[in-house]
Amino acid sequence: MNAAIRPFSLPLSDPLETARGRIERREGFLLRVESEDETVGVGEAAPLPGWTEHYDECELALANAAETIERGDDAEAVLENLDGLPAARHALDLALADLRASRAGDPLYRHFGAASRVESVPVNATVGDADIEKTVEAAERAADAGFDCLKLKVGARPLSADIERVEAVADAVDADLRADANAAWSRQQAQQFLDAVGDRLAYVEQPLPATDIAGLAALSGTIAIDETVAEVGFEDALDANPDAVVLKPMALGGPRRAVEIAEEARDEGIVPVVTTTIDGAVARTAAVHVAAAIPDIPACGLATAKLLDSDLGPDIAPVADGRAVVPQGNGNGTADTWGYHA
Repeated sequence: MNAAIRPFSLPLSDPLETARGRIERREGFLLRVESEDETVGVGEAAPLPGWTEHYDECELALANAAETIERGDDAEAVLENLDGLPAARHALDLALADLRASRAGDPLYRHFGAASRVESVPVNATVGDADIEKTVEAAERAADAGFDCLKLKVGARPLSADIERVEAVADAVDADLRADANAAWSRQQAQQFLDAVGDRLAYVEQPLPATDIAGLAALSGTIAIDETVAEVGFEDALDANPDAVVLKPMALGGPRRAVEIAEEARDEGIVPVVTTTIDGAVARTAAVHVAAAIPDIPACGLATAKLLDSDLGPDIAPVADGRAVVPQGNGNGTADTWGYHA
């Protein structure tokens, strides 16, 4: 099997302010694998500090993986060696899944186990941190564009300001609302927020630091966990008693892991939601396939293409009226991104 990597750098259209800091661009690597029968699979690694390994670690891991595969080592064994390096592992996991689904003539979501054809999946709009007026304006634009589920970024402002922002949006638009604190609050702040506006939200995502399992379990209100899953693993995260779990394939080590955890979550009565880490077209499309493989999936955080000023290739899973199109071609449908230049 042949393997090669190449770097990319994608600036955001506008910097995204979150409780974890400012995101201005996404940098990473494409990984291309080709089997002896000339079937191609392409994966993407877009490391994000705080979620995955750092860029340099990812680059070294992928370079070593590609060299090892070129020598003839089993690619699945190489994949196991990437545990602890989720972005690099995501690239190889996706590339192998893309290759195998393409060889079988199946779209990736069918390869992941979907029993029937899925045309589209519901998605939410993300409203970044801003003052009340700009937050409401962004929410209204999203609602007018057909989104019936909005996720508000909170945690970067004083608690009282975020409460006012949620109340203002809830009064302004007719949509399901979620709030994402990115682990910004103390237990007292999180409970205060839930008491104030919890009844106006579908859930509050990651209100406490990822490892504060006891604190999450003690909160009164509907919560989702995100960072907790990536940092402590799904089995240990169950002790937080979440109502929903947010699955980022890039942070979990690959799309196949995301599908597996979604199935485990459903078995535990927990709602799975799939999101990207503002990825390029290759990983973003794969995340759409992951969502399509999960029956009755609620709105997912996949409407992120417009956050990028340039991309790895054409958007073959476009969003319209609050839904993302699920590609029906072979594999992930993004093999031609290897030679694409924005």
